[in-house]
Amino acid sequence: MGDATAGAAAAPATNSPGVRNGGDLVVETLEALGAKTVFGIPGQHALGLFDAMGRGNLQFVSSRVENNSAFAADGYSRATGEVGVLFLSTGPGALTSLAGLQEAYATGVPMVVVASQIPLEGLGARRKGMLHQLDDQKASAANVTKSQRLIQHASGIPSAIQDAWTEAISSPQGPVWLEIPQNVLLDPIMVPPVEDALAEAADNPPRVELVREAVKWLQSAERPAIIAGGGTRRGRAEKSLLSIAEKLRAPVICTPGGNGAFPWNHELSLQSWIEDRYMTDLLEDADVLVVIGSSLGEVTSNYFTFEPRGRIIQIDAEPRVLESNRPGLGIRADAGQALAALDEALEAGAGRTVPSWHGTSPENLVSESLAKVRARLESQDLAKELKFMADIREAVPADMQTFWDMTIAAYWGWSCWDAREGQFHSAQGAGGLGFGFPAAIGAAVGLETVGRPAGSARVLAVSGDGSSMYSISELATAKQHNVPVTWLIVDDGGYGILREYMVGAFGKATATELARPDFVKLAEAFGVPAVKVAPGDVGDALKAGFAADGPNVVVVETLLKMFAPTHLAD
Repeated sequence: MGDATAGAAAAPATNSPGVRNGGDLVVETLEALGAKTVFGIPGQHALGLFDAMGRGNLQFVSSRVENNSAFAADGYSRATGEVGVLFLSTGPGALTSLAGLQEAYATGVPMVVVASQIPLEGLGARRKGMLHQLDDQKASAANVTKSQRLIQHASGIPSAIQDAWTEAISSPQGPVWLEIPQNVLLDPIMVPPVEDALAEAADNPPRVELVREAVKWLQSAERPAIIAGGGTRRGRAEKSLLSIAEKLRAPVICTPGGNGAFPWNHELSLQSWIEDRYMTDLLEDADVLVVIGSSLGEVTSNYFTFEPRGRIIQIDAEPRVLESNRPGLGIRADAGQALAALDEALEAGAGRTVPSWHGTSPENLVSESLAKVRARLESQDLAKELKFMADIREAVPADMQTFWDMTIAAYWGWSCWDAREGQFHSAQGAGGLGFGFPAAIGAAVGLETVGRPAGSARVLAVSGDGSSMYSISELATAKQHNVPVTWLIVDDGGYGILREYMVGAFGKATATELARPDFVKLAEAFGVPAVKVAPGDVGDALKAGFAADGPNVVVVETLLKMFAPTHLAD
């Protein structure tokens, strides 16, 4: 009797056909704002959302784990430039998404997250024993989202979602968390259908006096250089960056997040070899260093060995980033707006110091520095790794977007991947495992949604055997939605980079070796075509996968090594 009563109490209320509820307001507002696709997993308290989707036009992509839903919404946003939308159930479902949201938050990906909540009468930190109840659910999301709101009445839903969307797209961009109690989603409403909604990003221009001071420094600089971080891409500042670099004749290096912000083969491009000491030495020697959309954090500073001797101009939309690692002229602004203002203020050549790096031209310095990096790599018995990465790059179409998990191939990609006309995406913001495949699913869905045919919507995901197991269940999602994604799994039998770190530090590795499935048979069990190939055949296998329909998997069993870490060199 007790169980039956509990089950009856937990069952959601039902409405007569044609009766609108709070869930309809959510769906209508999202559609009015331009949302087309939602990621997530249904849950008991969220059923009002899913019932309303049946009356609307949103496409729903059902993942198998909420963390992967968050990664997918993230990938959708990165690939399309649109806001990712995520629906979550209460308690365990909401909490499971947090690691994925940490990546979006760290990388500045705009997302609107709508989580359900227990009924209103259970809120207020009383332990009523409701299913999924947390003391304060939104507090759990406080570390991984820009803001958190609890909506307690249906009439507040449209404005709250509109405000959340505005905040998500305003720099610094990021995920915004909303939660709505079960009964607010289910109860009949008198609020009329949402007809329009408007969300415009808040303006975030640089201060005039700071631009003037930065221009003064740059006009007199003899050895200017530029570090282009992820904020450069988020601010769509690539065109202004190119113009400024050419006016100043300043060498440009991209961080892993900024990879692709500057043309790879430009005569001023230091590419992305930011972990090499030759590049650290060059940047330390700059008399004015412009840092765009980067904190000069662990990787960008070559693991905090970077000791710049010149002045720093740091541009970032997030005020907490400014001068967080180095003092400098901090300019809080959207990178696109800041670089456009700098570009307009800089005169082309007139009255400027002629750049010279101790008698060497910037262009020759770039060429010599890249040659030194290549020579260092070629001295380290890395022929297999260099060929493997080159074969992948040759196989991938120039405009294809790629998504990389935290695996040795991705660490190579941070430094050596020429994005060409595509985009390079990795999980380097938060560094969690499992990003690559679900983010690629979201990206491919997004590219199809915005009108790319399946052939040109195809994306590549790259994972290791360890990270792939975090998202292996999403093979079902890829198959269910026939997503055009090719998944490359590089199987080295364990957590390869941790193995390498431990052997280097302690002489042996502990707890890094993994039992793993037959990935080909496992993929085929999901109905997804798969093939295992030798490292030398990875290019041909990828080309065949790119030409196919729907999802497919390429497995390569090989042990890749990393290039030697120069921050540990004597």
